[in-house]
Amino acid sequence: MPKSGRNLAKFREVQLDFAAHIRNPEVYACPRDVEPRRMRIYLDLFYNNIENFLANGFPIAKRVLGKSKWRELVRAFVHRHGSESPYFLEITQEFMTFLDADDELQTPGYLLELCHYEWVELALGTAEEEIPSDGIDPAGDLLANPIVVSPLIWPLRYRYAVHQIGPGHVPSTEPTQPSFLIVYRRRDDKVKFMESNQATHRLLELLLNEPTGRSALEMLEAEIGATVDHRVQAEGLATLKKLRSAQVILGVRR
Repeated sequence: MPKSGRNLAKFREVQLDFAAHIRNPEVYACPRDVEPRRMRIYLDLFYNNIENFLANGFPIAKRVLGKSKWRELVRAFVHRHGSESPYFLEITQEFMTFLDADDELQTPGYLLELCHYEWVELALGTAEEEIPSDGIDPAGDLLANPIVVSPLIWPLRYRYAVHQIGPGHVPSTEPTQPSFLIVYRRRDDKVKFMESNQATHRLLELLLNEPTGRSALEMLEAEIGATVDHRVQAEGLATLKKLRSAQVILGVRR
């Protein structure tokens, strides 16, 4: 009777040949003793499942690249990237890691940022944090009281205007000015995007420490070397009210 484990080395070799062919059938031949028709079932299931998750996560990126380049990129991902996570929901994150780290890729300069922009909606939509309501006055004085920012907001800065990229609008060069966006999830769990600017981006960073609206505006104006006056206060208050209406700001601390 054969000794237990005697064929492990050979079985390991078969496994590696099997996996190599699945990951890149154009480079690695079908393993011997495996019927090609049956092997095709595994090939299609493996590739189509991964491609489907990526296509659902990055629909704009897929349309912008076109079918041929998209398929080539997905094939390279399947072939070359060693994923750290076994979870399907994290395939999109693994794909962005691949785009960022693989030096052999010849992809458009905007692609990684575009994919991140598309991924943010899924990330915020599935985030476990809840929007609090206890101890918050949603109608309080935004200038005189400590402001509470929603935990479900991401102020983002991109080199490219990713929110404008599509099949009919693809940048040929990197813009001279960055783009600022606020991505946020409302109480109804809908994820929304808002165009922003550098001043509002910095204001939100300051507000995370829960200063009053007035003190946050004073800190902002000190950083940019301006003097706080009634006009600046009025513009700042209008921005705070806009952010509160969108549920980026939840209100003030009671």
